[in-house]
Amino acid sequence: MSSGPSAEEFLIARHFASWAGEGSHGLKDDAALLRPKSGWDLVLTADAVVGGVHFRMEDPAASVGRKALAVNLSDLAAKGADPVAFLLTIALPPDLPAGWLGEFAGGLRAMAEGSNCRLLGGDTTKTAGPPVIAVTAIGQVPAERMVTRLTARPGDVVAVSGTIGDGALGLLVLEGREAIASLDAGHRERLAARYREPEPRLALAAAVRDHASAAMDVSDGLVGDLARLLRASGVGGELELAQVPLSDAARAAIALDPSLLEAAMTGGDDYEILLALPPDRFDALALAARAAGVEVARIGTVREGEGLVCRDGEGRDVSFARDSFSHF
Repeated sequence: MSSGPSAEEFLIARHFASWAGEGSHGLKDDAALLRPKSGWDLVLTADAVVGGVHFRMEDPAASVGRKALAVNLSDLAAKGADPVAFLLTIALPPDLPAGWLGEFAGGLRAMAEGSNCRLLGGDTTKTAGPPVIAVTAIGQVPAERMVTRLTARPGDVVAVSGTIGDGALGLLVLEGREAIASLDAGHRERLAARYREPEPRLALAAAVRDHASAAMDVSDGLVGDLARLLRASGVGGELELAQVPLSDAARAAIALDPSLLEAAMTGGDDYEILLALPPDRFDALALAARAAGVEVARIGTVREGEGLVCRDGEGRDVSFARDSFSHF
């Protein structure tokens, strides 16, 4: 005697199977098939987002879906990789609001289709804690062309895409921090949106692999992430804080409370690309980035030795209580 589909099979069929990609077998098997393109290497990355840690439970479920994939796509872009596919594992508590999973799946699907990154499979389970969404993303680069964080060289310039600090300040907006409460409503909305829905810089992937000596995405704070890149490469460096690009919203927040500069520089959730590259490659990088609709700014230098020195616009050394967000 046969039984009907399980609750898990029903959930997968209802929310994910209809838009799963080629090689997924309609999510009816327990493994998927992926054929790499001839002459290209695969690049793999994995990140999880956890309710109460990486997103607020009050955040729209669709935003959570977009963010869960976006933070992984950001890692691929920083490696110079083009997205191909992803695997999804979700652990859900029993008390999620009605409709949450459908809205989450809709946001996830929109990010997947917009980035040409197809769902191939994964796992669903339950948890007594907050929702946990784990994504393993797969990208591709021409053979031997992946850009790592291990190969910055003394004499390289340091550059970063987009603007820094919006995500960290956006979280303060959503938390109702007094220091930022009087900010213009439009600025508050922009900052909150940058926290909830980061934009992976996929359009820069080709420029990263063409011009960068080393790169990584900025997820835990610019200061801390640059220090990590330098340590991985066995070099030191200098960061010119006055050259770090800020949005109008971030500038307005810092003008209200100058202490927020530390949150902007160390708070994380930027998902911009941090690069080291030869000085004579910067103009070509900037031109390629501008053609892709993204600005890049020169913010520092790589030098012999070890450690990161941060300087203000007057050339004075600046230190922060912490250099980045840390889970532990």
